[in-house]
Amino acid sequence: MKKIEIPRSKKIHSFFYLILVILTAIAAAGLISYELIKTEFEISSTSLFTQLQKVNTNTAKQKPKERVVKGVYLTAYSANSNSKLDSIIDLINSTELNAIVIDIKDYSGKVLFDSDVPLVNELDTERYHLTDPISLIEKLHQNNIYVIARQTVFQDPILANKKPEWAIKNSNGGIWRDYKGLAWVDPTRTEIWEYNRDIAKEAIALGFDEINFDYVRYPSDGPVSSARYLYNDRLKTENMGLFYQYLSKELSNESAYISLDLFGFVMERHDGMSIGQRLEDATSEVDYISPMMYPSHYPVGHLGLVNPAANPYAVIDNGMKKGEPWFQDKRAKVRPWIQAFNIGAEYGATNIRAQIDAIEKYPNAGWLLWNASNRYTNAGLKENSKE
Repeated sequence: MKKIEIPRSKKIHSFFYLILVILTAIAAAGLISYELIKTEFEISSTSLFTQLQKVNTNTAKQKPKERVVKGVYLTAYSANSNSKLDSIIDLINSTELNAIVIDIKDYSGKVLFDSDVPLVNELDTERYHLTDPISLIEKLHQNNIYVIARQTVFQDPILANKKPEWAIKNSNGGIWRDYKGLAWVDPTRTEIWEYNRDIAKEAIALGFDEINFDYVRYPSDGPVSSARYLYNDRLKTENMGLFYQYLSKELSNESAYISLDLFGFVMERHDGMSIGQRLEDATSEVDYISPMMYPSHYPVGHLGLVNPAANPYAVIDNGMKKGEPWFQDKRAKVRPWIQAFNIGAEYGATNIRAQIDAIEKYPNAGWLLWNASNRYTNAGLKENSKE
């Protein structure tokens, strides 16, 4: 029999640990709650319960029922604030919203919960912004809210600096950095793929319904011509396609869906945009693709518009028309990120609704609102439209 190690954060008598394993198996079957177990045993360690859940994760927990997701983004810090989270739950319960995207690994590379992934612990790349993710997810599920974990991949300054041999190099052999001074890890190295797979599997064991992978690309800003990779001769689109296939294979038996964040222009361009992203390489490998279709991010002159941000319907409508056919008869469904912030134009009810209307012309196309400051209102949202 495989030995189950007691996590480093708690020392529990083996008899009680066995009881916990049995109770957790019952909880995984939905007969009791994890919160009840924690209350009775006065345990708050997330890592312990991550371990316990793994006993039955793959066999007992199924993927949630598919739904057309309409969500908002939260940082881990916001999600960990009871007052902020409660306000977002109230907003979701009173509008057509039904989902939340929460950072579990952010743009800095920090893993934002107490992880038991060996390399995370060895390199100390975790910061506990989500102090009790299991209870958080359970609370959201009690409100019928679909919970997505956002995980950045190849922009990972912490990992690049702690494991410089895995970083993108410059032509002189040092660590390559973008214009913001951020180091990236080498997208061609499978060690990076494995590291992110392990974090994703742990997040799934916590109870997330979906893993949303972001920064699944080569860098776009900085002296990119001087960047050097382990496999320099591999086409960027080929490499990213191999990575998407890897995710599909490695996470195929997990109890969560997989999604990718891609540049908004993937809906209109198929040349890889020098970052390796194409729809055709991804639509058969994942469940959802979220092109970042913020109108303010399109260049002056796009569609002949002086200010694309002031014309959200035209921008989104054009992208959806050109991109949606690439999803026909494929595994993936389209679910764009849309603008809920004031850049280029004021994004109140009219401009937010214009984006949604352009997307909802297509059946089963969900959407996600992005506001980096996590400030959301009911502006542009329909009331109480639940599935």
